[in-house]
Amino acid sequence: MNNWLKTTVLMAAIIALFGLIGGMIGGKSGMLLALLFGGAMNLFAYWNADKMVLRMYNAQEVDQRTAPEFYGLVAELAGRAGLPMPRVYVIHEDQPNAFATGRNPEHAAVAATTGIIRMLDRRELRGVMAHELAHVRHRDILISTISATVAGAIAALANFALFFGGRDENGRPVNPLAGILIALLAPLAASLIQMAISRSREFDADRGGAEISGDPLALASALRKIEYYAQGLPFATAEAHPATAQMMIINPLSGGGGVSDLFRTHPRTEERIARLTEMARGIR
Repeated sequence: MNNWLKTTVLMAAIIALFGLIGGMIGGKSGMLLALLFGGAMNLFAYWNADKMVLRMYNAQEVDQRTAPEFYGLVAELAGRAGLPMPRVYVIHEDQPNAFATGRNPEHAAVAATTGIIRMLDRRELRGVMAHELAHVRHRDILISTISATVAGAIAALANFALFFGGRDENGRPVNPLAGILIALLAPLAASLIQMAISRSREFDADRGGAEISGDPLALASALRKIEYYAQGLPFATAEAHPATAQMMIINPLSGGGGVSDLFRTHPRTEERIARLTEMARGIR
């Protein structure tokens, strides 16, 4: 199954969760309202999720005057990738990380923490930003922002079902135990689906970024450094909004290293590095 088909199936599964919870809350009418709500959330996320995420992380836009070296690096890579120049942001956080957002290449933004700009050399930072521009070129950024927004909405809807109960299509109250199970399992299921979407896209972005930069080993070296340092540096905003973790180049959440593959927001860094190293051998 190719990545676009897999992503479509996974996004459909997230929307189906809305219908399931809505049906538990209010029978057929509740299911219809929940599906309409899910559609409205997708529409809202399409137009506004990038602004919400950048505001959430207190990202500051920079330009040729305020950050000439970093901005120029992104401009050079965007030209190599055949992309419009994205808006460029800096996040004042020590943890090394970066992400891309926006609904399409014409309305894209890339953001990097001050930690990653300080920690990596120019070649490694170039590999990281090429990875983020690959997300832009593949249009992954829309899927990741929508999945983050909708996963959060499912959690809110499940909590509503827990606290206010629900009724079946005949108007009878739903078993309270069923409400508790849905409140617990629905957000978990949404998170698992969201993580699967993220993992399926990271390998493609690694490969695409290596092609844009022409230097797979630079990204491999950067990933090794980021993985090492990110584990010891907390990222408070990401911890407060874990649904956004899958947008980052490396999982920003504490304790991520010991989680099983099922619950990982990203592929294992060792496997990403191995694939990039193999790609470099093919280029020589």
